Order: sequence, then structure tokens, then C-alpha cells
Amino acid sequence: MGFELFPPAFILLFAAILIGLVKGHARTAVLLLAPVLTLWAIWQITDGVHSTVEFLTYTLEPIEGSSLRRLFATVFAIMVFVGGLYSYRIAKWYELAAAYAYAAGAIGVCFSGDLISMFVYWELMAIFSTVVVFCGGTPGARAAGIRYAIMHFLGGVVLKIGIVGVVLNTGSVQIQPMLATDFSTWMILIGVLINAAAPPVSAWLADAYPEATPTGSVFLSAFTTKTAVLALILLFPGEPVLIGLGLFMVMYGIIFALLENDVRRILAYSVVNQVGFMVVAVGIGTEMALNGATAHAFAHIVYKALLFMSAGVVIYRTGKNKCIELGGLFRTMPITCACGIIGALAISSFPLTSGFTTKSMISQAAVDGNLMWVYMALTAASAGVFLHAGIKFPWFVFFQKDSGLRPKDAPWNMGLAMIIFAGLCLLLGIFPELLYSLLLTL
Repeated sequence: MGFELFPPAFILLFAAILIGLVKGHARTAVLLLAPVLTLWAIWQITDGVHSTVEFLTYTLEPIEGSSLRRLFATVFAIMVFVGGLYSYRIAKWYELAAAYAYAAGAIGVCFSGDLISMFVYWELMAIFSTVVVFCGGTPGARAAGIRYAIMHFLGGVVLKIGIVGVVLNTGSVQIQPMLATDFSTWMILIGVLINAAAPPVSAWLADAYPEATPTGSVFLSAFTTKTAVLALILLFPGEPVLIGLGLFMVMYGIIFALLENDVRRILAYSVVNQVGFMVVAVGIGTEMALNGATAHAFAHIVYKALLFMSAGVVIYRTGKNKCIELGGLFRTMPITCACGIIGALAISSFPLTSGFTTKSMISQAAVDGNLMWVYMALTAASAGVFLHAGIKFPWFVFFQKDSGLRPKDAPWNMGLAMIIFAGLCLLLGIFPELLYSLLLTL
């Protein structure tokens, strides 16, 4: 078997094992080299099926390549590298191992060509993301971890019921577009939407992410919801119910983020809001819309991780996570402040940032489809995002009143990780063709 047939997810799984076996510089080398090797392996997978496995009477396709799959896997690998750089000096080895295994599950989903392989990697994500939440180490983290596990394993059961039904009805395990027209397809859609944090079961996200460690929440922000977006693109492009549901997610995230005082809960609710934009785009289902959902998922992983990194440094240095307890930190944390502002501008779709590049594609898709009510709602929602993430987060944390706190700025590795993602936010905004060239052609 050639290396081009080797599942990239296995590299991160092997790295997760090594993280617990080695120490010091060897562990650091594993943390930084494994995602680079994974990224290289991702781009060895060309379009088409590269591996098949016989299971019972079905033929599984654990490795199937396409431009869509490579793009999601690419940003996941980049996230692992920058997240590892950000975390390695303060995170416990078991948290890092769990985070890398969690990322391996996400990359495994990216290349799964059949429903059974996808389900196996899906559950791998659920297991190790739960461990990441538990690594918060507080009573609140343990309670949130239990609730998180219950919700995601329930979602896994629902998804499995749907997969079994589809397989029995069609005789096929292949991943292919479908519409929610019967019990089985509805179960698959609901199972995927649970991971997308779609209401009425979205509370798990804002409940769990702020209870993780400052480093753990960075990893949590990247994989679960965006893997669900990929699954929606592959399985339910053009599903009409997703338009209304996505708009509800957009407004829900804005309202609750505006009401929040906890820094990371603000950002967690804005994850729901931003995934709502992607769900709307999948529901529209045109080439422009699906490209918009894909591009926005890429951009969102970067700027949302950047925002969680900025918040994480503040919590790490001050031990405080409430907006009313912070303020005036720009005086001693200029790098963290500047990177947080860039992330806030990107999520607010400010011109010359990545968020503007990608969110405008979704709005254009609504216009092209004569869905002016969707366009108007998304435009209004963008203003709401600017209020809660573009203004509220950086203003209360870094400016407003002087809290009297004078913490040091980010350690060099955390600062470098933030600078990399801040630069990427600006690069994709100034040169959007870099991202456009990677998008799928439908």
C-alpha cells in the first residue's frame, strides 16, 4: 500500500499515543511535526476512492478524495499545528493527546466515503472531545463533560438509527446527497444537526466550551460543528428546512451572546451564530452557496480559534473570565489585544478580512436565488455579530474602564500562534483568490 493510501487521520492517532510516551523536546517535536505530516498526506489524496474494505456484505470506502474533503482536512490540520503551538507549554499531556485524537476523528470524517466509516470517526470525535472538556479539571468541567457526553452519544444513536434505516432501504452505504423525506433520512439529518449545535439542542456548546481549559476550548471551537457542516454539504445540499433553521441559529447566537458576561460564553454562542450562516448556505444548495459554506467554515475555524486564543491568554494571565472584571488590558497585552481585534473584525465581516471574503459569498447566493428575505436577515445578523463579537468582546476585555490589572502579554508560543492566525485572517481578506482557488467546482 502506497503512502498516498495511508489515512491521514492515523498520523494524528499515532501522535496522540506518542504524546503520552515521550517527554520534553521529543513531545514538542511530535506535537508540531505530526500535523505537518498529516497536511502532506492530505494533499497526496487525489479525487476518487483510494481504499476499500469489505465489511459484512458491504464495501466500505474509508479514503475518498475531493476538493471539498481536502479543504476541510487542510484547515483541520492547520488548526492542529497552530493549536499545538499555542498549547504545548501549559496544557497537560493527556489533554494534548485527547485533542490530537479528537482532530484525527475530524480528519477521518473528511475522507470517509461511506456512512459506516463516517460514523466510526464521528464517535471517535465524541469520545475524545468529551475528554478535552473533562480536562478542565473543575467540578463545573466534570458536570459539563457528563452533559456533553450524554448529548453527543445520544446524537450518535440517532445518527446510527438513520444510517441503518438508509442502508436497509437502499442497500448502499455510500455517502451521497439526499433529502429528509422519510424517517431514516430525518434521523441522519437530526444526528448531524446535534453536532452542528442547532436549536433546540444547542445548549451543550455554550455549556461545555467555557468549562474546558483555555487551551482545550481552542481545539473544541474548531472541529465538531465544522465536521457537521461538511456532513451537511455531502448529505443534504439544498435541503429547504436548513434555510429556516440556519437563520434561527444566527439570531439565537446573537441574542444570547449579547446577554452574556462570561468571555468564552460570548464566543461560544457566536459559534452557533456563525455555523447558522453555513447551514443557511447548505440549505440554499447552489454552487455559490456551497462554496460559501465551505469557505466560511475555513475562515471561521481560523478567526474563531484566534478569538478563543486571545480570550485564553487573558484567562491564563489574569485568572478572570467575566467582562465586568476586565478592562484596560491593552496597556500590558498589546499583542493579545491586536490579535483579538483582528479576530473580532474578521468575524464581523469587516472589509479586507477573511470573514468579509467568505460571508459575502453566502449573501450573494441568497441574492442569486431571489431569496431577498434571507439576504436581509443575514445582513441584519452581520450587524448583530459586530455588536457582540466585534465590539463587546474587545471593548470590555481590553478597553472600557481600567480594571487595575497589569498582566504580562502572551508567552512567546501563544503570541506566535495568534500572530499566525491573525495574519491568515488578513491574508485571506486581502487576497481572497488564495481561498477561492481551493474551492469545489460542482
